[in-house]
This record gives sequence, C-alpha cells and structure tokens, in this order.
Amino acid sequence: MYFTIVKTATVLGLAFFVIGLTCDYSHAGAWTLNKGKLYDRLSLNYYYADDRFDKNADRLRFDANGDFSDINGANYLEYGLTDRITLINSLYFKYIEKDDDVAKTTTYGLGDIDLAMKVKVLEGKAGIFSAQGLVKIPEAYDRNDRVPLGNGQYDLELKFLYGLSLWPYLPGYCGVEAGYRWRFSDPSDEFRYLVEFGLDLTKNLYGRVKLDGIYSIDNGSHLDSGGNPTATNNFDLGKLDVTLGYKITPAWGLEASYTPEIYGQNTAAGATYTLAVTYQLR
Repeated sequence: MYFTIVKTATVLGLAFFVIGLTCDYSHAGAWTLNKGKLYDRLSLNYYYADDRFDKNADRLRFDANGDFSDINGANYLEYGLTDRITLINSLYFKYIEKDDDVAKTTTYGLGDIDLAMKVKVLEGKAGIFSAQGLVKIPEAYDRNDRVPLGNGQYDLELKFLYGLSLWPYLPGYCGVEAGYRWRFSDPSDEFRYLVEFGLDLTKNLYGRVKLDGIYSIDNGSHLDSGGNPTATNNFDLGKLDVTLGYKITPAWGLEASYTPEIYGQNTAAGATYTLAVTYQLR
C-alpha cells in the first residue's frame, strides 16, 4: 500500500510538472454556462486492459491470458438554461471485446446515458460553489449480453463542486468535487471525488490534469459482472486524466488525453487514449 501511494504521488507530480496546468474554464467543474450558451465535446476513445486490480489492490494479469478493449464514440453536451442552471447530457456508442484462451466475445451499441443538472449556488472572490444532480439510464442495451455494455441498473448522484480562478497569478483554475452515487439493485453505492487543475500554456495551447476517483461503500452484492471487467459491482478506482488542447478558433478546439488507471480494487486496470473535437457557442 505504501508503494502504491508513493507511486501515485510520483505520477501526479510528473504530470503537473510536464503539463503545467484552461483558463477558459466556462464549462469546467463548478462553473455554469450563461443562458443560451452551449459546449459540446465529441470524442473517440480507446480503452485497453490486460491487467486487473484484485481485492487487495494488487495489480495482476487477467486469467487465461485475457484482455479487454472498449472503443467508443462519446458526446458530452452542456447547455445554459439560465445563468445559474446548466443542463448536461453524455452518451456513448461502444464496441467492446473480451478475448482470452477460452473465447473471444464482442458487443456493441449505446451504453449508459447520463442526464444531469448543475446549479450555481454561490460565486465570489473566494470561488464558485455549485451542486449537481445526475441520473444514469441503462435502457439502451441488454444486461444479459455475454459481455454487457454496463451494469444494467439506474444510478442517482448528488455532488458538490468548488472552483477557483487563479487569475491574476496564473492564467488557470483549480477545482474539487465530491459526491455520493446511489446505485439501484445489487451494485454498491459509491463515494466519488475529483481534483482538477487547468492552465493556458500559450494563447492557443492549454492543459489540464484530473485525479478522478471512485470509492465503493461496499454495501452491494458481490455478483458476476457478466464478463465485463469494468462493470463489477463493488470496486474502487483512481484515474489520472492528462489532457492537452489547442484552440483552433474561439469556438473550435482539439484535445488529446491519456487516462491511466493508477490504483483500484476489484476491477480492470487499463488506460484510455482520447482524441476529441470541442465546440463552444458563445
């Protein structure tokens, strides 16, 4: 465990050093969009894992020389209903594959659909505070597939967000999020947390780093995940999201991300590679 903590701290330190840390934080974290404004991010993601985190948080190879991949197109959309209320939607079209010495199985289709609403509670010199409610809808796929696209149950989440502009000291921002996710049926409820830093590196080039974590409350049933090692019922997981972006115009941008899973328990241990196009209606 000590080695895991040291390793995580080292990776975080290197990431902050290399990337520095987007001053353009209108769609980030706790900030809400102004009325009628829109932010859209269309991404192509490739996730691959041939390791897993066991119940002791040790990293081991999958059984039977197995591996798991998830290629998906994702769309994340924010819309400013009012200056204080932002509506959020995200959805994925997935192609997943599990391959080992026994069999090779694939599934494709729409994954879980998230609908959320973010409300600005307070904003001042000390930063911005917001609250966000989310519902996860699992109706677009069959939970009984040999390798299902998700758990097949509804989730409800409430989280609180804090953001702080670093201007005029730095052209950037930082943010913290914490929330609780109620998971219907058998899976365990979760405590979710996130720490984020962003910085404009030049007029057009920016970067951000996120530590995105899930901590299982362990109040669910330990059931078979149906062959999808990323859809287990009681798991912990920590991901480091490192992103570089380029503003082509004030409205259009390109992003590239690398997101390794750096610690966890009872789930897959892989990494995601992302290319994305962003659009902002100002």
